[in-house]
Order: sequence, then structure tokens, then C-alpha cells
Amino acid sequence: MKVREILLPNYGIHLYESKHNEGNVVNEHHHHIHQILYAIEGQGEILLDGKKYNITQDQFALIVPNSSHSIFSHSRLTLLVLAFDIHSFGTFGEHELNDELFNVSQFFNPNPISSSELRQTLRKMLYEQTSEDSFSGWALKIHLLQILLIIIRSGEKSHIQDTNSLRSERIKNYIDTYYYEPLTTNEIAAKLGISSRYVNTIFKEYYHKTPTQYLTEVRIEIAKKLLTNTNKDIVTICFEIGYETLSTFYRAFKNTMNISPNQYRRLNQDHE
Repeated sequence: MKVREILLPNYGIHLYESKHNEGNVVNEHHHHIHQILYAIEGQGEILLDGKKYNITQDQFALIVPNSSHSIFSHSRLTLLVLAFDIHSFGTFGEHELNDELFNVSQFFNPNPISSSELRQTLRKMLYEQTSEDSFSGWALKIHLLQILLIIIRSGEKSHIQDTNSLRSERIKNYIDTYYYEPLTTNEIAAKLGISSRYVNTIFKEYYHKTPTQYLTEVRIEIAKKLLTNTNKDIVTICFEIGYETLSTFYRAFKNTMNISPNQYRRLNQDHE
């Protein structure tokens, strides 16, 4: 089986486009580094260590070193190839990056939220690669770690059927993870590829509240802990949990707790 060498820059990461016309075959081969093959257009097949997978837009394969693979395109197929040397991270995350997940080639069919995050991160990497400033290599490593984190967190869930209960759980998990961002129902709906009305309906069906109400609950619970356990300024807490203005934070907190953040801090720190 043929070895194909991929030359990497000194920071150990290279992202490039791989185009395949209909009927094109990339014969079986392997590399000495990791690759992620992400489909952005078309349809085809990928053979990973003897197992065949159909690949289409937003699906991808993680290919580990010395893993045999080949590609056959059913139509015009465009892949983004992210090649990287995992040892370029040094000791950072050494245990996690040597996890079994990164030692076995796998095929992934990510959910819409993960797909959206992957596409945006790959776009950022393409930009950094062309900007060629003194921090580009550093930025590319950060973005690659984000992609690897998405892969770790998706894990085996990538093959589970996307039912309404799973969609609701993904919305909840997304809010739990990104509560500090200026989230809206429209943004969450766009990541899932469904309407904002449908997002509200399915979330309320399983959690008996809207995503916006749940986001407020998450933020206020974190604010309560910060008010009680830290001496951070209230404006800093407001910023940290994702509110754009202090007045919005005060209003949300008072509507939830019936007292202001200042009053809550005094009462609870005195009690402590």
C-alpha cells in the first residue's frame, strides 16, 4: 500500500481543498499523520480500513496515521482536507489527544449544530492560512483544538437518529455550554436547520419552558453563585454571563429573584 507524503508547515497544520470529478478514484493509500476529510459538496464513497461509507455534504472522516483509505466520487465531490501532526501540540492535552478516539479511523455524520460549528471553524482556519501574519500558526492550532473538541463531544452520538427529544437535548446542551454568548432562538434554529417556532415548540414540549426562559435560568443561577462566592463587580458578572447591558441583567435578575443583584449579594454574603 502506497504512502503519500503531505508536507506540513513548521506549526504542523495544513488545510486544503481536494476536488474529485464524477467517477474519480483515489486509490488506497495511507499517511504518517492525521487527516480530517470534510465534505462540502457532492457525494461519494470512502473506504476506511476496509469499511465502506457513503459521504455527502457536512459528513467527515477522521483518518489516523497509517490507516488505509480510498475515495470514489459518485458526482462532483469537494472535500476540505485538514492534515495535522498531533505531536505539534507538545504536552498540551497529551492524555486527551492520545485517547482511543484519535487512534482509530472513524466516519462521522454530525448533528446540525456540530456541523455549523465545524463549518465556521474551518472557514476561520482558511482565513488564518491566507492572512500569514505572525500569529496565524497559533490561531490555526486553537481552531484545530476546537474541531477536535467537537469530535470528542459528538462521539458515538453522531449516528443516532435526530428525533425531537434529541433536538431538545441538543438545544439544552448548547445553551448550557454557550450561555455567555448573545444567544437567540433564531440563532439556535439556524444551527439546527429548523424554524424558530419549531425550536420553541419542541423545547417547551420536553422542558415546559422556552429556550429563552431556560437561558435566563442558567444565567441567573451562575450569577447567584458569582454574587455569593466572589467579589467580582456586578458589571463584570453581567458581562461574564452574557448580558449586553447592566439594565437587562438587573431586570432579568429581579424578575427571577424578586430582589436586585446588590440585595442578593448583601443577604447571602452576610449569611455566609
